[in-house]
Amino acid sequence: MRIGLDMMGGDFAPTEAVKGVKLYLDAVASDVHLVLIGDEQQLAPLLAEAQLDQSKYSVVHSSQVVGMDEHPTKALKEKPQSSISIGFHLLKNEKIDAFISAGNTGAMMVGTYYSIKAIDGVQRPTISTLVPRENGSYGLLLDVGINADCKPENLAQFALLGSLYSKHILQVNNPKIGLLNIGEEEGKGNLLAQATYPLLKENKQINFIGNIEGRDIFSEKADVIVCEGFTGNIVLKMAESFHEIALKRNIHDDYINKFDSESYGGTPVLGVSKPVIIGHGISKGTAFKNMIQLAQQMIDSKLLEKIKESFVAKDAQ
Repeated sequence: MRIGLDMMGGDFAPTEAVKGVKLYLDAVASDVHLVLIGDEQQLAPLLAEAQLDQSKYSVVHSSQVVGMDEHPTKALKEKPQSSISIGFHLLKNEKIDAFISAGNTGAMMVGTYYSIKAIDGVQRPTISTLVPRENGSYGLLLDVGINADCKPENLAQFALLGSLYSKHILQVNNPKIGLLNIGEEEGKGNLLAQATYPLLKENKQINFIGNIEGRDIFSEKADVIVCEGFTGNIVLKMAESFHEIALKRNIHDDYINKFDSESYGGTPVLGVSKPVIIGHGISKGTAFKNMIQLAQQMIDSKLLEKIKESFVAKDAQ
């Protein structure tokens, strides 16, 4: 298993990326080989200082970096030697089995769409976020930002993608699917929610429990919460602010600490044919380690094969 990591992406790269690699290699006993993509001159002293097992990684040099504020499509076109461009080239040509970056999110999405494509039947890939719950478990919320405007069919597909992720990665047996809405009753909500409800209700591949409200998001009522990316991104940013407020007020609480983006690393792009994981721009060592572990989990669980099978079965119905 070869996992590619963009060492130049993120606000604290490459220092924190190297720390994440060390945390992963020190903590996880596996046959994973890490392909570190970045500027060799910058990486060499950091890797030497980290004293890593050199048999566990290799370095692929990149002479360019896509900045966080650059136009995604333009940057990838004009910077073919950037760490993101090289990462997608390696993924497309099966030199690596997964690709991770905390760099420019737009460039990661453009690279995903144009290099590895969506799984047959998936109209729009989606990104999700883990939702900490008081009992110590995690729920899943999707979409959280790349699909601000959606059709009902898109949300129905997000429900299936989220259900498969919850089952095979979060180990939830028969995940409960809820549609985020302003009321529990069928028929509530805006036109999108009203039109999505019957599609989820008739889908035999998921365990749809109906509408859930904002107060239910952090409870165990639903394991997967479905919404369009506009609403999901607002919920995500609001939830992350809980942790920031707690730190400012010097409040230490185990549950609130789970809202720290470091604790879960990054989010996979669900619905594409190979594992791509996008990290937060402010990712530090722990987040990079967790993203590598997630990539390994996705490959070990054969999640993408299961998604492909489910969409083939859905089309056959």
